[in-house]
Amino acid sequence: MDKAEHHNLDDPALFFNRELSWLAFNERVLAEALDKRHPLLERVKFLAIFANNLDEFFMVRVSGLRRQLAGSVVEPPPDGMTPTEQLAAIYRQLQPLLARQSECWHQVLLPRLRDAGIQVLDYDQLKGKQRKLLRGYFEREVFPVLTPLAFDPSHPFPHISNLSINLAVVIKDPVQGERFARLKVPDTLPRLLRIPSEEKADSFASLGLAEVGSDNFVWLEQVVAANLDLLFPGLEVLAAHPFRVSRDADVPIQEDEAADLLSTVEEGVGTRFFGSVVRLEVERSTPEAVRKILVGNLGLLPYQVYPVKAPVGMSSLSSLTQVDRPELKDPPFLAATPGALTTGESIFSVLRRRNVLLYHPYGSFGPVVDLLNEAASDPDVLAIKQTLYRVGNNSPIVDALMEARENGKQVAVLVELMARFDEENNIGWARALERAGVHVVYGLVGLKTHAKLCLIVRRERDGIVRYVHLSTGNYNVVTSRVYADLGYLTTDPDIGADASDLFNALTGYSRKSEYRKLLVAPGRLRQQLLARIQRVTERQAEGHHGYLAFKMNALTDKQCIQALYRASMAGVKIDLQVRSICCLRPGVAGISDNITVTSVVGRFLEHGRFYYFHSGGEEEILTGSADLMPRNLDDRVEVLFPIDDKRLRKVLRDNILSVHLKDNQQARRLQPDGRYERVRPKDGEAPLDSQMWMLEHRGELHGDEF
Repeated sequence: MDKAEHHNLDDPALFFNRELSWLAFNERVLAEALDKRHPLLERVKFLAIFANNLDEFFMVRVSGLRRQLAGSVVEPPPDGMTPTEQLAAIYRQLQPLLARQSECWHQVLLPRLRDAGIQVLDYDQLKGKQRKLLRGYFEREVFPVLTPLAFDPSHPFPHISNLSINLAVVIKDPVQGERFARLKVPDTLPRLLRIPSEEKADSFASLGLAEVGSDNFVWLEQVVAANLDLLFPGLEVLAAHPFRVSRDADVPIQEDEAADLLSTVEEGVGTRFFGSVVRLEVERSTPEAVRKILVGNLGLLPYQVYPVKAPVGMSSLSSLTQVDRPELKDPPFLAATPGALTTGESIFSVLRRRNVLLYHPYGSFGPVVDLLNEAASDPDVLAIKQTLYRVGNNSPIVDALMEARENGKQVAVLVELMARFDEENNIGWARALERAGVHVVYGLVGLKTHAKLCLIVRRERDGIVRYVHLSTGNYNVVTSRVYADLGYLTTDPDIGADASDLFNALTGYSRKSEYRKLLVAPGRLRQQLLARIQRVTERQAEGHHGYLAFKMNALTDKQCIQALYRASMAGVKIDLQVRSICCLRPGVAGISDNITVTSVVGRFLEHGRFYYFHSGGEEEILTGSADLMPRNLDDRVEVLFPIDDKRLRKVLRDNILSVHLKDNQQARRLQPDGRYERVRPKDGEAPLDSQMWMLEHRGELHGDEF
């Protein structure tokens, strides 16, 4: 009898809650800010990332739970927690994290920055000449853009925009008594202002602060608070308390009702400023009377209020990483390029002979840009088709596509307008591409297009040849330097034909679900993955040794988790490396005791997805854009592709996947109770930081030695 029949794999106790698992991931990010092994400004970067992650979590995930409370009918998660239970658990789990965040900044990083000659000062630490200089700056640059908004019977409570820094100002009028006003701190100015030392302040009396060469900073909101007498003449300013709100920013778009999706998304993005409030951050010193005004007028419940030690909104600390102190940052490196692409030979000629593997950021993203540039000017290239999800600013990819169109190529681009928080950027690129004459489409109704692929059609002596680039990451030159992603360049005829079929489905009409080599969602990708896990499970029962090694961003899909439980119960050894959310509970006796789950958080964002299947000497590696999440498998256009080239499969298996799984420096292992413990070297085992190993061996990640 199948062992699975003895266990209820629907038991909620076998699943971690998605939201709490994400908080555990962000806790690992915070731990990096406390890790002395990182250079000082990199630790500040991690603290800013922790805060920025938390902002997005409230704007999307917490707001979603709030909408469920308001009456949306949603299937309960595998762990069985109700929205109310999840919100309460989030609040409880966040309290110690916020305390650690504050301690990290005030007691750890701030003193170390000061020792390194970088001072982030409070206004009351400044001296006379510095304050005089800031007074002049305030009058010239800040005062003209400030708009104090009164709140009284004749002035309604003002709108508080999402993530803006505000001051709750309490003033005393000699006639009317105590009054309340709200003042938004302008986000058009740097929040951390450079300020010279007291000794050099006179030298900058007539200059703007941008010319200051020192590494001393002061918070803009404190400068504003110290000069409020200029805004409220004849009144006594009693106090000014910084606060910030987070709003629901999940843009609702009814695609099937949108006559013009581009305009509809553009309008929807603007609603982020007006979504319902899900969090209020106030400084701990804010008196109860002021808190009541804010809470009452924002319509909040007590658990939505988060008192913090100043400053509110620590994501602004990211600006400190722009300080020119190389010794306080990670050392730079030169990304490697496959040797075959460094000879000056046409990329098309190289790809006709061999496939090329790129592993960014250790391998350069340059070959992808070079391929598109060469295609744009090559007279034999007939067409270019590409998906764009997150492109970034000043994109050479988009420039190449527009140049190709100017040179008479047929160019079709699918721009995903609803890439969350990149909508405005993508709208701009979509309009620019359309003006250049590019065929721009926005994907399938109800589905985000998350797949990353580019197809180049070229006329050659022996006929039409398709050149395909597939990737786990975005066509974004900037993020390619910090996101660990795999790219694959090939002229495999089956993959080329599949890419043509997929683009036809994306730009036209198609119900195609079967492809030659590509696994495509929302068609049969889920079934094909489950079938592969099942095949390894069945062969294990037949006596063939089975092994599964998956590396991904997130694992939340119930069916996939249950399939992995069944494989473990059959005796299959399973190594999972899941960067962020993992709802699978490892180490449960008789169910998941053959499953190990680790997570690597380090200098680079682990963004690649690799799925390795081994049974009885047969092996397969799939990689691509899809995580094992319901949204990826059911509600997005995703692509996984096989690495059939034995030479490159060996590189991916032995030099990339295996090394990441052996990490005993940056990796943390998930325990059955949900805690993560840092992996330590075993007796006699050498320390291995997988990201550092990749940097040191970046020339070995392309298969050049074969």
